[in-house]
This record gives sequence, structure tokens and C-alpha cells, in this order.
Amino acid sequence: MVRMALATVVIASMFHACGPFQGTRFKATAAASPFPAAAPANPKAEARAAALARAQLWEPTNVSAMNIKRGPAGPGAFPFRATVLCDYVAREMSGASPKFACRIAPDDEVKVKFGGTNAEVYAEVAATRLLWALGFGADRMYPVRVICRGCPREFAGIARENDAYLFDPAAIERKMPGREFPGEDGWSWEELELVDEESGGAPRSHVDALKLLAVFMQHTDTKPPQQRLLCGDTRNEIKAAEIPCARPLMMLNDVGLTFGRANTFNANFKAMNLTEWAATPVWKDPQKCVGNLPKSLTGTLKDPVISEKGRRFLANLLVQLTDGQLRDLFEVSRVTLRLRAPDKARSGFATVEEWVNAFKQKRSEIVDHRCA
Repeated sequence: MVRMALATVVIASMFHACGPFQGTRFKATAAASPFPAAAPANPKAEARAAALARAQLWEPTNVSAMNIKRGPAGPGAFPFRATVLCDYVAREMSGASPKFACRIAPDDEVKVKFGGTNAEVYAEVAATRLLWALGFGADRMYPVRVICRGCPREFAGIARENDAYLFDPAAIERKMPGREFPGEDGWSWEELELVDEESGGAPRSHVDALKLLAVFMQHTDTKPPQQRLLCGDTRNEIKAAEIPCARPLMMLNDVGLTFGRANTFNANFKAMNLTEWAATPVWKDPQKCVGNLPKSLTGTLKDPVISEKGRRFLANLLVQLTDGQLRDLFEVSRVTLRLRAPDKARSGFATVEEWVNAFKQKRSEIVDHRCA
């Protein structure tokens, strides 16, 4: 009897080890293992994904009180059409539009975009001022006159005394304050889908509102370097929180190819083009709330589907802009120096009122619409 009992215990033990409870047994053994758990395959990628999940896109502003002509104040700001004296810095600049680096003071080097036929001189001022007034992240662009000492003659500035050249119109860029997420080269618009409200990120209404605003402006150049992931934290806060980005913000870095018609090759003459912008509808498929934004070869945003919450959120922001603010928006952008259709010399120069009317018409397409 004892032998039979022992045999029964042995058989039961074998069944327990090999039968349906095997996973439970191994799980308990693994939990009690003295060996450390394996490190994550890519800690940097996981940290970035966590930052994107918690990212914000917008912060409240008193829209109707924003001084669009003056723009963002603070250190480094310039009044409208200020004359800025600087020394040329021989530095290779990215992008196809005319620009150069210039030093205003020993510790103050700026990027200057210039040229009467350069759409970015006008469009980037308009786009950044609009984003700023509505509460979305963007760099600061100041429309100025630049006197550059030592600039190359081939830049075709107006010659001045002492080997200096005048560039007018021109715009100086100031980066939006904040520390960039370490080692990253921007974000793609597909990554907006990683923003998670339950993780502390922006709500869906903000995500879709930003997409719809890109459609509204016809923001064509949406490759990843045109967007930045900023961290609003300081180094002490980083150490205390032990995370690489305590307050992440997804913002637009370069919006110079806007206010025209999005196109395959990001053509400069298609931007700040009143004829094209006024004729381009906001909705590609109004019934399905599909925004009308063709993707360029390098772009990452195409015909986004917009939720009713996103449409309503942006509409509520846009209607707060007064007629005076809209006039300021296009006056500070100096649209009267830009042909209605820059590729057609006989199109003539646009007026501020024409641009304001086009803006209001396109705004109505958003405000008067409803998404299922």
C-alpha cells in the first residue's frame, strides 16, 4: 500500500510539471529567479514614446487681445520693420530658400530669411503669428530690415558703405524657448496618433484642431525636421523627475510654405499665393470631414480626417480673431509686396483686404460645417 501511495504521488507530481499548470509553475519560478530582468531593447525609443504620449499641443491665450502686429514680446524681440545691424557668419544653412546666419552681438547669432520673391519671408511671419495668437507652439518670426556687414555680394543686397548690404524685406527667426528632446530630429504627423489623453497628453480635440489648422494654412512641407518636440523642464527638474522630458510640447518648427496650395515639390511660388489659397477648399470630402491637404514628396500629413470635437475647437478659436487682428496679420506679413499669383507677373500685387476676405471665407468653411 505504501508503494502504491508513493507511485501515486510521483505520477501526480509529473502531471503537475508537464500538464496544464506548467505555465503557472514556470511563472512562479521566473519571479523567484535571482537573475536581474533583461534591460529594455531601446530605452531611448521608449522614453521618446512616453514623451509623445504625454505631449501637449496647445495652451490657452486671450485670442482677441493678442497683439498680432507686435508679436511675441521679451528678450530678442524686434519691432515691426526695425532696422537690424549684424555681421555675416559663413555657415551652411539647410533648406532651399535664401537665408544666412548673422551675428548681432557676440552671444546672439540669428537666422535671416530674405528676398522679395521668397515666399517664406511673408508666409512664415503670417503662420507663426497665427499659431501664437491661437495658442499653438511655433517659433518667433520678426519682419525687419537687415544691414549685414560682410555679406557676399551674390546675395544681391543693396550695397551700403563699409562693405555692408541692406536686405529688405527680411525676417529674423527666434526659436521658441525650450529644451529639445535629446538627440531627436523632429516628429512626423503620424506620431500625433501616439498622444494619449489618459497618459496626460493632449485631448483628441487639440490633435485634430492642429491638423485642421495645417489644412487651413495649406502647410505643405511636413517632413519631420519641420516639427520639434520640446521639453518645458529645467535640468534640475529632469534630475528630480528622473525622466528625460517632464513637460513635452509638440510644436511646428518651420511653416514658411503656407498660405497657398500644398503641392508635391513644396514649390516656393505656391506659398503666400492669394490666387491659389483662395481657390483651395478646406474640405476634400465634406461629408466625411476629410481635410484637403495633398502630401508632398517629403511630407507626413495627407488629407486628415477631422473629428467634430477638433473642428469645433479650432472654429471657437478662429472666430475670436477680430477684423482688426486679421488686418494686422497680413500687414505685418507685408503681403502688399507679394504678387497675387507669384508665378504670373501680370497678376498684380494683392491688398491686405483681399487676404482678409480670403481668410474669413476659409474660416467660414470650418465654422459653418459639422462633422458626423
